[in-house]
Amino acid sequence: MTSQNQLLTAPFLQLPSETSVRVVWFTEFAGTRHRVAYGENFAQSVVATTTKLSRTREDQESKVGNQTEDNQYQQPTRRDIWRHEAEVAELTPGKRVPYRVTSVQEDGASVTSEVFTLAPKPPQGTPLKILLTSDHQLKPMTAANLQKAVETMGKFDAVFMVGDLVNVPDRASEWFDDNRGGAFFPCFQGRAKTISDRNGIKTVYRGGEIIQHAPIYTAIGNHEVMGRFSMDKSLNEQFDDSFPRKAAEEIYTKNAAQLNNSDDPKVREAWLKDNSFNTDTYEEIFTLPQSKEGREKYYALTFGDVRLVVLYATNMWRYWGLEEKTRGRYRERGQDLNNPENWGYGQHIFEPIAKGSKQYKWLETELSGSEFREAKYKMVMLHHPPHSLGDNIVPAYTDPVQVREVNADGSIKSIRYQYPKEADYIIRDVKPLLESAGVQLVFYGHSHLWNRFVSPRGMHFLETSNVGNSYGAAVGDKKRPVPDGFNKENYAVTGDPNGLEAVVPTIAPLMGEDGKPLPYVASNEITAFSILDTGTGTVSSYRFDTVEESEVVKFDEFRLN
Repeated sequence: MTSQNQLLTAPFLQLPSETSVRVVWFTEFAGTRHRVAYGENFAQSVVATTTKLSRTREDQESKVGNQTEDNQYQQPTRRDIWRHEAEVAELTPGKRVPYRVTSVQEDGASVTSEVFTLAPKPPQGTPLKILLTSDHQLKPMTAANLQKAVETMGKFDAVFMVGDLVNVPDRASEWFDDNRGGAFFPCFQGRAKTISDRNGIKTVYRGGEIIQHAPIYTAIGNHEVMGRFSMDKSLNEQFDDSFPRKAAEEIYTKNAAQLNNSDDPKVREAWLKDNSFNTDTYEEIFTLPQSKEGREKYYALTFGDVRLVVLYATNMWRYWGLEEKTRGRYRERGQDLNNPENWGYGQHIFEPIAKGSKQYKWLETELSGSEFREAKYKMVMLHHPPHSLGDNIVPAYTDPVQVREVNADGSIKSIRYQYPKEADYIIRDVKPLLESAGVQLVFYGHSHLWNRFVSPRGMHFLETSNVGNSYGAAVGDKKRPVPDGFNKENYAVTGDPNGLEAVVPTIAPLMGEDGKPLPYVASNEITAFSILDTGTGTVSSYRFDTVEESEVVKFDEFRLN
């Protein structure tokens, strides 16, 4: 038996049904005889299906192996990683059984995991503890956050995560083995190694052994989306180079004869994907519920007493400044004005969600269905915030309106983008739909802080994404970066731009310098996590100060109606 660390990940659970659950793990060898052994004395086993990730790479900015500076990879280089998945069936609801996985290397040596436990989907009426989390992105306190969550609550029954799992989704090491110790899977499997050095005292955090025992359900955030594909540009550049699908289609149409002289629809689709944006690596890593319309991108499921609706609501994040060389949120670079192929198109939306769109119609149908209407707890999760004190809620969640200034000779002098607040698709179209359907909890992230809100009709909004760092709360003297010349009423510099007051934590709020309680947690030293307890119908939030390293503090709790 060789060391278990030759598995790239420990096994983790995916897509449970009433009598089965999927077990998934990764290796860096193709191998043979990948299987799951389970039950008493591991007497039962099932063979896994193996696939190879198609876009995972490393580059000069990876932190992997012995590379700590730019010395191992000089350009994007493919990294071969194999995914193994087996469905363990004929399980009894409510009963956990032990399991372990084994992969056989090409030289015949076996690699076996430690022993974990699995179970099928819990039946209705089962009290569950569900971890609500977001925006891990290899941030410095993520391992501490998950470790303290496990130390506080014990084992979880599921994880609901609203996006931004890593920073650059095609960079393999961010998922598996970034040498700084805080990659996605190690943090979620208790195998991380991040070191906190506070006041000369070093503490090692290992994350939490969570997804080996509990399924994880995720939503797509902006950091799950890669831009235009290249084997020359760095992975960071590719991530920042998303391009609207409609604009890519216009370029394709003009050049179709050269790009696809046989008019093969597969060639067309592959070109459009490579020249706009994709979520391939994210979709290849996870096995999630699927909708007919959105596949894994947006879906719904019942888990115990919870009906969870997962939306694909995120856009391209771009820098807010107006400098001449900025291809940003509000402008195009001067050098690109007459070359549309180099435009960024502002903070363009990846998947339509406005009224009348395919996703919106799917959502209407889901909210009117019997599974949703009859669920005890009705919950929606999406990445982009409907209400927030954070920076990333501005500008409005709408398609950028391009405003061109033209010279006398017809050439373009400038391109700016506006985002009309009244056209915010989440507030204008989606929120009324959720309220009329009786949604109790809307869960989201994106701004790296904790805050929550309640609408006049009693719908709760929770943003709990400060797991490792914060960009601050736009309150008082701390203002959002909105350029001069933009209507501050349309681009709110402080507070929630959509009109709700943040709720002050009900148990132990942090205090501001003025001695008054703060309605948020926005700290680079304090990390927060939240738990949905379906047995009591409560959502509880906890914080941990990594400087003082005191006890975990429950600071807020509210009940779902």
